[in-house]
Amino acid sequence: MSNLYSSIYKLLNKYRKYILILIDTFIIIISFLSPHIISGVHPNKIDWFENTWYIYATIYIGTFAVMGVYKNIWRYAGIQDIFKCLQANIIANIIFLVLTKSLNIFVRYYVYIVAFFVTSFCTLAIRIVYRAILIIGDKSSKKLSHYTNIMIVGAGEATVAILQEISRNNPNNYMVKCIVDDDKTKIGRTINSVPVVSSTDKIPAMINKFDIDEIILSIPSIDKENKKRILDICAESKCKLKILPEVYSLLTDNKNILDKIREVQVEDLLGREPISLDCTLTKEYIQDKTVLVTGGGGSIGSELCRQISSYNPKKLIVLDIYENNAYSIQQELIRQYGDALDIEVEITSVRDKNKLNQIFKYYDIDIVFHAAAHKHVPLMEKNPEEAIKNNVIGTYNAVQAAHEHKIEKFVLISTDKAVNPTNVMGATKRIAEMIIQSYNHHSETDFVAVRFGNVLGSNGSVIPLFKEQIKEGGPVTVTHEEITRYFMTIPEAVQLVLRASSMAEGGEIFVLDMGEPVKIKDLAYNLIKLSGLEPEVDIDIQYTGLRPGEKLYEELLIGHDKKQIKTNIDKIFIEQPTNFDEQELFELIKELEQAAYNTDTDKIIYLLEKLVPTYKRTTNEDLNLTN
Repeated sequence: MSNLYSSIYKLLNKYRKYILILIDTFIIIISFLSPHIISGVHPNKIDWFENTWYIYATIYIGTFAVMGVYKNIWRYAGIQDIFKCLQANIIANIIFLVLTKSLNIFVRYYVYIVAFFVTSFCTLAIRIVYRAILIIGDKSSKKLSHYTNIMIVGAGEATVAILQEISRNNPNNYMVKCIVDDDKTKIGRTINSVPVVSSTDKIPAMINKFDIDEIILSIPSIDKENKKRILDICAESKCKLKILPEVYSLLTDNKNILDKIREVQVEDLLGREPISLDCTLTKEYIQDKTVLVTGGGGSIGSELCRQISSYNPKKLIVLDIYENNAYSIQQELIRQYGDALDIEVEITSVRDKNKLNQIFKYYDIDIVFHAAAHKHVPLMEKNPEEAIKNNVIGTYNAVQAAHEHKIEKFVLISTDKAVNPTNVMGATKRIAEMIIQSYNHHSETDFVAVRFGNVLGSNGSVIPLFKEQIKEGGPVTVTHEEITRYFMTIPEAVQLVLRASSMAEGGEIFVLDMGEPVKIKDLAYNLIKLSGLEPEVDIDIQYTGLRPGEKLYEELLIGHDKKQIKTNIDKIFIEQPTNFDEQELFELIKELEQAAYNTDTDKIIYLLEKLVPTYKRTTNEDLNLTN
């Protein structure tokens, strides 16, 4: 039977237009005859039929052709195509009526009415049958041997669009078995013949009943709290989970809706609404300014470039030592903004003091966002001299250039690891904070720092690592069962950075409210569940022990006795300043630079401890005790 469908399908596809014209011609003649047959008049006695049937047929076929009915791809036909076909029938019948009356050709009045309805019904019916044969032929030609049983959560417009797309084009072999929705008025009804079977709290029972393989959350406008609740229910099953993105991405993208369905991300489980701020002041702060972003190709730096570009800067300068990343963000922004954005790329390191000064002199920069830094804790523990060269000397070079060229504002992107650091990276970032605070006392430039924790999806973060490990079949490696981190999405963090810097007066260390800390173990479990697998059964969790310099818990304030100073923005605070000897700071930085270029690790650690009194390096003994 499938071979027969396949053969018919290929034949119809090849000669589609001509077959439809022949069928329509036959329908038109029959419909013209039908009122006489109904009234009992024998065709042989209809002497005027021989003179007018070809006029009727020619008018109809011509009207259908002119109105593009034969150009429609009926496999994908929708309500508009049906209306077009009906409209063509009406126009053709009117033309025939006007023509016969003007030529004094006698046609009984009921012929116009009956012929119109018969023609309209038959031409539409044949197209529906034609579409059904094509769809069956599509499936037969693909020789589908296995369907993925799907449950859709949400019985709204998005689900209607998904079902329509699946009926037209189904590359994933989806078989939608049921829909669940919390609107009780929809339960027991159907959408495109798919039943709405229950509310979301009965998802586990429906999974078993309908043997579901995959769940699609199809409520693009759902709030974060309800999204997390539903995803938590789904995560207890072994079904793969996918989600339709927020409404704005559906409205701004012309891809078909199946392409928009994405894997569930960990940020979907944060259980809070994304941070959204009034951007008016940020726009006023950035607009018509020349802005330099160091480390502009990195995860934070590139997002800074994206958001800065949306505020109409006079010029955006992307500075990075890694040309591939810099080129990538440059091309992305050119595609998005074209000539509306003046963007330049400079390939250099912040270690190169002379090149930095040339760049500052050439571009007449107004604002600097200093995101360039080495951030990987274990690698910097092994290579402390590189952390010094980049994070301390690189920052010092950029700060000096900003001071000498009297730029308006310099914003250091800092980290929670600078607070009571237990690693070289954190200690170097704390020194960077001290440099900008010191320079702020003596410079016309406003120097500020913004400190925040981990961002989801950044380069080197734990989430991409977990995903790769799950894809490879495990194990997923977690350093410690109790280790926690603060998390925020990259766009959220950058939005807060821009807002904090726009309100800065100089000398502040802004601290971003990162919400509640999250256990890394829980992240690993959730990612495994979201992949349709079971932790410790399908994918092992392996605890590898804390790495050199790694803390169990991160902090956002240097002293436990310190208080955050509130700002007029809920998620942004200012740390109370810490006193230090500025003269000693810069004398020790010179020694630190010399030790770094001499690769004198012992002296580097000694100087870091002297510069940052709260720095307590993690030893192997400490790691063994913690593990």
